[in-house]
Amino acid sequence: MMSMQEISDRFEIGEVLARYALAVDTGRWSLLDSVFTPNAVLDYTSSGGAKGSLNELKAWLSEILPTWPGRQHLLGAMMIAFDGDEAGVTVSYTDTLAPSRDAIKADAPGLVRGGGWYHHRMVRTPAGWRSRDVVLEQLWRTMQ
Repeated sequence: MMSMQEISDRFEIGEVLARYALAVDTGRWSLLDSVFTPNAVLDYTSSGGAKGSLNELKAWLSEILPTWPGRQHLLGAMMIAFDGDEAGVTVSYTDTLAPSRDAIKADAPGLVRGGGWYHHRMVRTPAGWRSRDVVLEQLWRTMQ
């Protein structure tokens, strides 16, 4: 049976993951400061992306993602393994990157869809749970 603390921790970690998706999908890059620790390492290399510090990846994301103004991440199955004030968190995702926020045909050039797993190593901080590192494991991708 889960303790009230574990239930609370699971909800808080879910909120951190939701803030990540909101930040990336809306371009509110400063929200990523409430997702990651200042010394976090983000690794998007499995999707052909970059790997680096939080500040390096915020700059990279803010340069790359405006190509697709229509962005949406859907987070799904989540597994959390607690180890004291740390937690291994794996969450499935599906994302869509669209060249426009307007209605477009499903086969429009520039439409990208994909999915896989985010693997986070989270730590409890005075400000709450934060991701110390994340590795994106892309499982599939389609592009028009």
